[in-house]
Amino acid sequence: MDATIDDLALALQLADAADAITMDRFQSADLVVETKPDLTPVSDADRAVETAIRELLAAHRPDDAVHGEEYGSQDGERQWIIDPIDGTKNFVRGVPVWATLIALREGAAITVGVVSAPALGRRWWAGPASGSYATAPGGRSPRHPLHASQVAELADASFSYSDAIGWPTASLDRLLTSTWRQRAYGDFWSHLMVAEGVIDIAAEPALKIHDVAALVPIIEAAGGRITTFDGSPPPWKDPTAEFSALTTNTVLHNLVVDLLRH
Repeated sequence: MDATIDDLALALQLADAADAITMDRFQSADLVVETKPDLTPVSDADRAVETAIRELLAAHRPDDAVHGEEYGSQDGERQWIIDPIDGTKNFVRGVPVWATLIALREGAAITVGVVSAPALGRRWWAGPASGSYATAPGGRSPRHPLHASQVAELADASFSYSDAIGWPTASLDRLLTSTWRQRAYGDFWSHLMVAEGVIDIAAEPALKIHDVAALVPIIEAAGGRITTFDGSPPPWKDPTAEFSALTTNTVLHNLVVDLLRH
């Protein structure tokens, strides 16, 4: 291990490398897009980002395992979890809501999370006992630590999701009709808005660990909670598992879990 670079600093360097690749390929006329066996799109940028991150990790953390969306998983007590482009469907259509997600799992805990969305001019991060931070819109300097809201009633809460696909029967309708405001900001952004305190609830019914891991330290350090719809921790040790993700401020979490169970 390269002890001269701590894990969070390394994750931020990995994000810098990813940003250079993604911004060069975003809205490129020669972007190559293919369909994976699960019928989701993958671009040459997705693969180039994951390759670059894996090469940097091999240089700086050769003993650590890596799980990536495009090139598979190695298990280990220290495992880097990579989503090279979360929001590939947006990326390939020229919509700027996409990000590189980088996390470090140590045992059962996700200790480092970095989410970099260069087309939005935003980055969010958290490390062990460091609080969670984000760049100010359009800038690179950190602003004050993030704090989830203190909204305590569902009727006063702002709720965001990605789309209506894959939800348990009537559960999305219950959230839509029980909350004050509803928007589909989508993907990583909804969950990080909870960490920022600008919305109060985000939920998606079917994700993988690379979609979620980097969000966890940022949300929890901001005073929010992220679990599955039934309140359980995500299954970090199973890279093949598909699971739901619910992010809220701490005050609302049990209320939303109860709502989703009925």
